[in-house]
Amino acid sequence: MIRSFRYLLKEGVRNIWSNRTMSLASIGVLVSCLLLTGAAFLFSMNISAAMKTIEGNNSVKVYMQQNLPVLTSVKVGQEIKKLDNIKSCKFIPKDQAIENVMGMLGEKNSNLLAGLSGKDNPLPDAYQISFQDLSKYKDTVAKIKKIDGVGSVNDYSDIAAKLTKLDHMITTGGGWIILLLSLVSLFIISNTIRTTMFSRRLEINIMKSVGATNWFIRVPFIVEGVIIGLISGVFASLLLQLIYGRLTGTLTSITMFSPIAMSTLAGPLTGVFLLAGSLFGALGGAISIGKYLKKEGGDIVDW
Repeated sequence: MIRSFRYLLKEGVRNIWSNRTMSLASIGVLVSCLLLTGAAFLFSMNISAAMKTIEGNNSVKVYMQQNLPVLTSVKVGQEIKKLDNIKSCKFIPKDQAIENVMGMLGEKNSNLLAGLSGKDNPLPDAYQISFQDLSKYKDTVAKIKKIDGVGSVNDYSDIAAKLTKLDHMITTGGGWIILLLSLVSLFIISNTIRTTMFSRRLEINIMKSVGATNWFIRVPFIVEGVIIGLISGVFASLLLQLIYGRLTGTLTSITMFSPIAMSTLAGPLTGVFLLAGSLFGALGGAISIGKYLKKEGGDIVDW
């Protein structure tokens, strides 16, 4: 059993090395396909996580008009409290808001906003409002916007709708691209293995002449495809983890959204990539060699 495995592995590596240019092309295309697939999957997962966060948030922040006197802002808050469906209404003065922003920026960047207080503070007063019933979310927000002195309301429902639309566009467009690249990957892998078969047609002819079964000839070429797929899966997984780590680090530093940590996805993602790569490789190998094994020994040499 071990000897058979060593033989198949040796033959697969030998086939790849003898046709390394085409093998590299196959690996490159398959890596691209897996990368796009993984990127679309991670994007969709992060969009879903963001939408759950938004949907689970039963509060909004209401910003007063710029330069509105504090006394007027307090009166606006009293008007908001009179509305139905208001659970809590917390006043956030603009001086406290600028301090919160400086805290989020950290010590290194907080100096950029140093001195912005009082009349120089560009931020308006605000209210953090939570609702009792989420089903009345839009109606309550609409009533708040009609109150004099209210400048804007960060209505998360619009953001959720835009995220849903973006997720649909990425899923649809990515699906077609992935399908196209999958077909290209199968085509190149098949041609890679077919080229290897052509260079070894005399050996195949001799094996068929001495009674070798089709599976004895077929398996090393399928193993070649599997090895190409496994190598592609490893490279695609490492590249995606590197790119995702850089992107999420940047996003976390400039936004309040926390993407899904790669540490929780690295293991399953690598496993899926290896499985998908090996399946693509095996399928490409099976497709390329299937019809040629129907030929008789002498016909193989005349390819």
